[in-house]
Amino acid sequence: MLLSSHRVFWHFHEISALLVGLVLLVEAKTRSDEKASYVSGQAIPVTCLNRTIDTGEHITDSAGQLQYIPFPICNETNRPLELLFGIEKDTSCTIAAISDEFFHLLEFYVHNDAPLTCRIPTHPLLSATGTSAIPASTTIAEDHIPLIFALAGTLQSSHLHINTRMNVILHTSPDLAKEEADILAATAYSVPSLSGNSTKIIIGDPLSLQLKVKWYTTPSLPPSTTQLSGLGGHVHFSTVVYCLLSAGVGVAGSLAYFRGVELPRRMRRYGKDRVGGGGGERGYAFPGSGALGMNGYGGSGKRD
Repeated sequence: MLLSSHRVFWHFHEISALLVGLVLLVEAKTRSDEKASYVSGQAIPVTCLNRTIDTGEHITDSAGQLQYIPFPICNETNRPLELLFGIEKDTSCTIAAISDEFFHLLEFYVHNDAPLTCRIPTHPLLSATGTSAIPASTTIAEDHIPLIFALAGTLQSSHLHINTRMNVILHTSPDLAKEEADILAATAYSVPSLSGNSTKIIIGDPLSLQLKVKWYTTPSLPPSTTQLSGLGGHVHFSTVVYCLLSAGVGVAGSLAYFRGVELPRRMRRYGKDRVGGGGGERGYAFPGSGALGMNGYGGSGKRD
C-alpha cells in the first residue's frame, strides 16, 4: 500500500512538471510572436548591404544570405548612424576619414553602378531577454524595410564631388500620435545646395552627411506646396478661399475709391459746366440774349 502511494505521488510529480513545461513553452512562444512598437525618441539602427570593392557586388554569408553590416561610425555619437523615432531635426553624421575601400564604394554609389542599400527594422529588435537590442551586425531574418541612400555627385579622375545634404523621409502607421507605431517605408536622397556647391572628397578626407529627417503618419505624401502647371498643380480649398478673398478686397477697394474720390470729382466738374463757361449754354438755350437775338428775329426789338 505504501509502495502504491509512492507511485501515485511520483506520477503526479511527473504530470505537474510536464504541465509546467508546457506553460513555459506557450509563454515563450507568445513572447516570440509579440512585436514591440517604437516609442518617441527610440534609436533605430541603420545597417547596410556589404559589397566588394572590386565589382560592387553584394556579399553573402556562409548560409547564402545577404550580409548587412552597420553604417559607418559617426563622429558626433561615436556609434553607427541611428535615426530617432518620430524626431524631426537636422542630424549630422561625419565619417572621420574615407578609407581606400570606402572611397571605391562611393564611386559605385555616386555613379549608380551599385546603390547604397541599407535597411531599418520595422519594429524594435528584441534580445533573448525581451529587451530592445541593436545588433552590431545582422543577417537574422527579422522584419526590415529598405532605406536606400541615393547619393548624387560627380566623378573625377582623382576625387569625388558629393552632394552631402540629404532628405530622409519615413512613413509610419497612424499611431505615431500615440507614441507607438511601426515604420512602413523610408527613403533618403541628396539635395544640391542653391549655390550649386558640392563637397570635394579624396581618400583620407572626412565625409559629413547633413540629414534632414521628416516623419509622416500616413503612407501618402502631404499636398504639394506649388501650384505650377506640371508640378503638382492641384486646386485646394485654401487656394479657392484665397482667390475669393483677394477678389473681394479688390472690389471693395475699387468701390470705395469710386464713391469717395472719383464720383465727387465728376459731380463738381458737371456742376461747373452747367453754371460757368461765359454763358455759353445759356446763350444757345435762349437765342434772344445773343447779338442775333437783340436785332434779329425772336429778339425784343421792334420788327419792321
